[in-house]
Order: sequence, then structure tokens, then C-alpha cells
Amino acid sequence: MRLKKLMLSSVLGGTMIMSLMIGCGQADSGSEAATSADGTESIQLKVWVPETEMELTKGFCEEFDENHAEYDIEFTYEAVENADSITQLKNDPEVAADVFVYPTGGVPEMIEAGLIYPITVNEDQVKSAYGENAIASCSADGILYGIPQTPNAFFMYYNKSMYTEDEVKSLETMMAKDLGDGVKNFSCSINDSWYIESFFYANGGTLYGEDGTDPTDCSWNDEKGYAVGEYLIDLVNNDKYVENIDDVATAMFKDGELGAMCSGTWISDDLKAALGDDLGATVLPTINIDGKDCQLSNFADFKAYGVKSSTQYPKAAQELAEWLGGEECQLARFQEINMTPTATALLSNAEVQANVAAYALIDMTGNYSTPQPTTSQIAQYWDPVAAFGMGVVNGDVTKANLQESLDAMVEGLTSKLSE
Repeated sequence: MRLKKLMLSSVLGGTMIMSLMIGCGQADSGSEAATSADGTESIQLKVWVPETEMELTKGFCEEFDENHAEYDIEFTYEAVENADSITQLKNDPEVAADVFVYPTGGVPEMIEAGLIYPITVNEDQVKSAYGENAIASCSADGILYGIPQTPNAFFMYYNKSMYTEDEVKSLETMMAKDLGDGVKNFSCSINDSWYIESFFYANGGTLYGEDGTDPTDCSWNDEKGYAVGEYLIDLVNNDKYVENIDDVATAMFKDGELGAMCSGTWISDDLKAALGDDLGATVLPTINIDGKDCQLSNFADFKAYGVKSSTQYPKAAQELAEWLGGEECQLARFQEINMTPTATALLSNAEVQANVAAYALIDMTGNYSTPQPTTSQIAQYWDPVAAFGMGVVNGDVTKANLQESLDAMVEGLTSKLSE
């Protein structure tokens, strides 16, 4: 597969000398490599990529090399899953890749460890190419640390033979409908702290302050949080609800025994094979709390291309990250491996719009999700919130001990980070 040439000649001359990297004391990029008599710089770039994307990425890198005559590049590749990249970077940064994909929830810990390089080459151009939530997820304190590659979040699938497009806008409308004997109406993963935040955000709750940067603040145990807790308890005790533990809901949905479920694009192919044209996908619905319709809002999380702070070639590495995470490579990934794009120019692409799961994910993360907090305190969030959610699901959290349970959860997620 060949990609259309991406010409970057307009920026090559103007960005040969970068400013010093903030806080890292890196030398400017003009001295990053030896220059031959003809002006070509000999550089080596290591790229981490999941095995499923290896061949595509090699092709993208070859195209980058062809479009950058100012570099003589020796590429090396290692198969590393995106979820493992931060751990491996922390374990041995010197042998880590210059360019890698990471989950944007890990931005705070990489910054704190001094492991990630700010994106300063073509910064304005990069920021203009993606949505506000995508850029926010890759940033901290106004500094950009990555190129958004694909959204990493969930939305709602539904069976179009059971619900209409209007009905799936409201969870109350969905739960009130009789879908027949043995058929459940809705499923989520309340036991999972990656899902449950959508209910607290819906009712105006804040996590680590209004902007996600205050490690000591969470409002989830106030009056509004208490109302959310009551809602969750009522939901899991509704006979029409099923908790998606061990993928039980996924199996039921595929078998026509469930009307709607929350999940992501990773199961879209299986669901499409099972339901065919009856498969629908949309943003999360509203819930009604105290007579008010509130939009469920999950974490706006993404996977992004980053550059390690100790790279010897910061300018070239940033340019490569921009290319790999850019519009043309995103479209190619979507066409070849069904990876949902983030570049705003692709939102009007007919192929993207025709893919119900991809479009629902783009719509959810772009318009209804909340950027995941950027404080490193987020590392303390997951366990106490999952414990609260599991307590709701298994009945340990009741309306009698709800306030106590909410207080314990908030205390746990705002406690001082472990030394």
C-alpha cells in the first residue's frame, strides 16, 4: 500500500533549531546528528508498535523517509503493545523507542518521571488538526506531549430491532420498554472504574477539581454524588439491567437477549457478525436524576504518539510522530485495520461515517466525554472507585451505608500518593 506523499518542506528550514526542551536540558535539534557533505543527517530512530500494526507502520516510516531527503534514517522496530509502553519506558528509557504509542492517561506519570518530550515542532499545525478533547488529553499545563492517534473510550451499542434512534437517547425510556421474556434492556460495567465515572460526571460531579488538576479534591460524596449513588443502586437492582462481568452481557447481546450495552470498538467486528444490519451504535444516553435529564460523560481518553525525552533526534522524532499520527496514516489504519481516527478532517469522510461504531466513538469522545484528569493522583483513582462500584453490584453498598461508602471512596482516591 502506498500513501500519498506528505510534503513538509515548508517547515524544514524554519525548525532546524528547536528551543531547549522544557525541564529536560536537551540540546537543540540542530546538533542532533552528524551532517554529511551533501547536508544529509544520518540518524537512527527506534519505533515501538503493536504486532498487529507492524507492517503498516514500516510502510509509513518508509514513506516518511522518502519525503525527508534531509535525513538518512536507519529505522529499528520492536513489537510493544500500547498498554505496555509506559512501563517499558520507565524500566529502561535508554533502550526505549524514540517514538511510541501510549494511553494518554499516562501523561502525568511520564511527565513526573521526566520521560516524555514536549511536541514543539509544528505545534500550532498539530493542535489545529484535532478536536479539543483529543489535544487536552495529550497535554498538561498547556504543554502538548503527543499526537492523538485514536480514541480510547466506550459508547453504547444497541439492537435496532429493539430500540429506535430516539429511544436510545434516554436510559429511562430504554428501561421502561418491554423487550419480551428473557430479554434484558441495558448493560454497563459499574464494577469498573473506567465506566462508572460517567454517572458522576453526568450529575455535575468533579474529579480532582474543575479542571482535573487538584489531587485533593473530588465532589462525588456531596449531595449530587449521593443522588448518583442512589441511582446506581436502583439500576443494578432493576431486573432489566445486567452487569457485564466476564463478558456475560456481550454474549447476551450477540444472542439477541439484550437490547443495549456499553463497550468500545474492540468488539465491533464480533457484534456486526452476530447482528448484521440490526447493530446500532450511539453516544451514551441521558439519565434522569431528581427530575433532570443528565448526559452520561465518560473519560475522554486516547492513544497517542509520543517522543521519549532522551531521544538523540528530537526534531526528526517529533516529525515522525506527527506523520504517524496524522490524517493520511489515520485513514490508512481505518481502512486496513478498522482503527478509529481522531483527525477532524476525517469526520466528514464517507467511509468513517458509514462505520456506526467508529462514528459513535468519535461523537462520544469529541462532544460528550470529559478529559481524563491530568494530575498524577489519577494513579490512586482506580482501585477505590472499582471497590465502590463492585460494592454496589454485589449489594455491599446500600442506601443505608451509601454516604459512608462514598466518603471512603473519595478518601481513597484523594489520599497521598504512595511513596
